[in-house]
Amino acid sequence: MHFLGLISMKMKYFLLYFFLLLSLSVFAQSPVKWNFAATKISGNTYEVHLTADIQEGWHIYSQTTPSGGPLPTKIVFRKNPIALVSGTAKETGKLEQHYEEVFGVDVKFYSGKIDFVQVVKLKTAVKTTLTGTVEYMACMNDKCLPPAKQNFSIALN
Repeated sequence: MHFLGLISMKMKYFLLYFFLLLSLSVFAQSPVKWNFAATKISGNTYEVHLTADIQEGWHIYSQTTPSGGPLPTKIVFRKNPIALVSGTAKETGKLEQHYEEVFGVDVKFYSGKIDFVQVVKLKTAVKTTLTGTVEYMACMNDKCLPPAKQNFSIALN
């Protein structure tokens, strides 16, 4: 007799539910951990650091990965009437690039650690908070997780 024929219908649903929860918890653990900080560099000028620590075997894509390719990392700062954010965040890390036949473009990505550094100037010398999101996609050689968004809130003192 088949094993599944020996267990009750309630037990079958329980096992299905258990394995569904187990698989969701595995995917809920991101291979990318984010840290956010600000360093005052002079007067009312700060460097904001959005740093990704990426598990071995995984990578995330550069902000400059061309269209037609995988999802590039995108940093969005929410409007703050006191803070001036201009330009694109500088990427500090070991950039890797190779042609990917699936997309037909050169993909640009980082493994290990990447620090996105954005210069922010305050209009006046007051305490404020810079908020926003980082949207990114974590991949390894043969699979990618769905795009993820990480909210951030960074105090500028």
